[in-house]
Amino acid sequence: MRVTVRPGFAGGTAAAIPSKSISHRALICAALAEGTSRITGLAFSQDITATAHALAAFGARIEPIPGGLAVTGVAGRPHLPNAPVNCSESGSTLRFLIPLAAACGGPVTFVGQGRLMQRPQTVYRDLFAARGLPFVQEGDRLTLSGPLPGGAYTVDGSVSSQFISGLLLALPLLAGDSTLDVTPPFESRSYVGLTLSAMARAGVLVTDEIPYRINGGQKYKSYNFSVEGDWSNAAFPAVLGAVRGGVAVTGLAPDSRQGDRALLDILTYCGANFTWRDGALCFEAPSRPLRAADADLADCPDLGPILMVLALFCQGKTVLRNTRRLRLKESDRVAAMEAEIRALGGRIDSDENTVTLYGGPLHGGCVDSHNDHRIAMSLAVAALAAGVEVTVTGAQAVAKSDPDFWRTLAGLCKEGTIVETH
Repeated sequence: MRVTVRPGFAGGTAAAIPSKSISHRALICAALAEGTSRITGLAFSQDITATAHALAAFGARIEPIPGGLAVTGVAGRPHLPNAPVNCSESGSTLRFLIPLAAACGGPVTFVGQGRLMQRPQTVYRDLFAARGLPFVQEGDRLTLSGPLPGGAYTVDGSVSSQFISGLLLALPLLAGDSTLDVTPPFESRSYVGLTLSAMARAGVLVTDEIPYRINGGQKYKSYNFSVEGDWSNAAFPAVLGAVRGGVAVTGLAPDSRQGDRALLDILTYCGANFTWRDGALCFEAPSRPLRAADADLADCPDLGPILMVLALFCQGKTVLRNTRRLRLKESDRVAAMEAEIRALGGRIDSDENTVTLYGGPLHGGCVDSHNDHRIAMSLAVAALAAGVEVTVTGAQAVAKSDPDFWRTLAGLCKEGTIVETH
């Protein structure tokens, strides 16, 4: 699908979608519990749908209710799936469920699409190999057998916090106690905090210190929960508001534990003009030019592409650090943004772990999403903020996290600004 974004920004209100990160965790904890949980405030993106279908494959009963899902769990005993478990392109689904799949005992096969099976699984591969357990990845299929035993585990904290979260979700179900150490640097630690919070809501407790100490034999309990707004996806209308003003974003928790709430600190430093009014984050046009920042993405890598766009509208040189992991997402997000920003006349450079950008004018053109939702969304914001006409190819990629993104963006524009063609 191709979407053309024309000059025509008008401003308005955008509702934050429910947090994808919290939704994954809430559904998994509910699926492991005994009894039925009601998880509301869900948005059925491709990733969340993949997690729901995968949990059903492990024996959870999942039924639609108004605004969400009723999940009847497996009481800590995942069933052996009778077919390969399809994770679509969701790294969270795959990495969270691998340790739980091992609890089934017999062989479990996962399949995926896009770049999913190219994304590194070496942390799990090494853990399984050290315990003499099969873990074979070939093409778009990954097959493993368990069970993982209780005991001492050590994980590299610089690859992805999803491995840590996956182990934390599974280890309490084992008969014996475990410890989980994390070798520094521990990046995206706030996401592990979201995991621990979700587990605590379901009655499963882990010490919030490293090494984590996990008592075995714990039981997940059913619960009811409403998912808060997603700070990572709210960053797109927020950055547009920071540059142009006239945007309000609703549905966000000011005291959220999501790591991507760091966006507010970065926008504050840059000089964005915003206030909280009646529960909405409201942006006015900046009273002076936005200034460049030096930002560390170690705990908020998903903000990388949209912060690159923000940098193009800031005076001076912006430096984004700890960007290495952006190369291992749905696309190589550093290379993708370099190519497309340059196609629009922007200035950007990178090295192994840093991206440097310079503020300056952009021109219109045709850019590609690289089949990555955050690339497509960021480029659309760049077009509207600059007031130039840009066509985004592969625009359907937004469905991975926010199928309604183009409709939401059109709500901030004059009629005819957002034109979709298939």
